[in-house]
Amino acid sequence: MKIIIIVKPNKKENKVVKIGENIFEIYTNQPAKENKANLDIIQQMSKYFKVSKSKVSISSGLKSKKKILEINI
Repeated sequence: MKIIIIVKPNKKENKVVKIGENIFEIYTNQPAKENKANLDIIQQMSKYFKVSKSKVSISSGLKSKKKILEINI
């Protein structure tokens, strides 16, 4: 399954908000430096979909606020 996410880095809390059919906003307290936000996004989405972190990958937009994630359920 592919989903589109919009990342909001450097926020006070971590949360996932579904805003459309396959569109999510992810708030992370990690900075968008040294891949820290991307790693936190993978962890949050694995918890949200209740799958292991190895089943979540960023297929597009590694350095962008808009990303496409692929989740193997």
